[in-house]
Amino acid sequence: MRIIALEEHMTTPGIVNSSSDGQGGGLPANAFIRSFEAKLLDVGAGRLADMDASGISMQVLSISASLIDKMEPPAARAVACDANDVMAAAVQAHPDRFAAFATLALQEPEKAAAELERCIHRLKFKGVMVNGTINGQFLDDPKFTPLFETAEALDVPIYLHPAPPPKPIMDAYFGGLSGQLGFALGTAGWGWHVETGLHCLRLMITGVFDRFPKLKIIIGHMGENLPFSIARAQAVFERMASSLKRPVGEYFRDHFYLTTSGYFTNPPFHCMLDVVGADHILFSVDYPFSPNAVGRKFLDSLPVSTEIMEKIAHRNAEKLLKL
Repeated sequence: MRIIALEEHMTTPGIVNSSSDGQGGGLPANAFIRSFEAKLLDVGAGRLADMDASGISMQVLSISASLIDKMEPPAARAVACDANDVMAAAVQAHPDRFAAFATLALQEPEKAAAELERCIHRLKFKGVMVNGTINGQFLDDPKFTPLFETAEALDVPIYLHPAPPPKPIMDAYFGGLSGQLGFALGTAGWGWHVETGLHCLRLMITGVFDRFPKLKIIIGHMGENLPFSIARAQAVFERMASSLKRPVGEYFRDHFYLTTSGYFTNPPFHCMLDVVGADHILFSVDYPFSPNAVGRKFLDSLPVSTEIMEKIAHRNAEKLLKL
């Protein structure tokens, strides 16, 4: 059975250098990311061998935690463009093993939209990944309209991926803890999942999907806590967001695609399956931050029918990304 993994990360020498010289903002994420640097830089023999060992047929490559939004716009554009070219070279070298999501410098949304068009038309990418807020701004801000217009016109999804919260949030909510506990709580331990869920809710309640009815959003980590809470949110916003054309739960089920990245236990999977259905679930590992072997073992253990297994493993990805 073909296995396609959607949230599989890499980096580039240009991104590493921009973080090292201070352009990346100096956030504590750098130390964590650097512990995976060798695997993130490898888009050749080592990565392919790791995929082969776990039977991963294809990875959709994406840039993770690049901190491009912290750079000055000209530098950010150059680093993003270079990263896209590096990913394109990896895909060209192994077209049966790799696809890619574009990375963008969204400080200048019009120019970012032009880069997305280049990535889809010329580099043959399959969508775009956005890492968290853009200098603290959520994507429902009207300035990011060109991103949604272009993604909808090109019929490609936006993968909304977490990033460390802005510094005021880190200090207020996750400060005062010893060692790396605050950073862990603010990121993979809790904070960035609920922030990404919040980000998605903002897109729903501000009418983004009314304005862009064909827009598709991918989120990882079994839905960033939204499957568990979407019914509650819908009940609240039926009273508070009367201008919306549809219930919040419908936006979630129709416009969002959820991946298994980094979450490998059955309870959240069953919640996700019950809420969004098998057609909107896709397999992901979150490589290299999660091991391919762990993700594949979880996939193989899922108590679902062969039809649902094939949808999650490859069919949904092939349809959504036109693979």
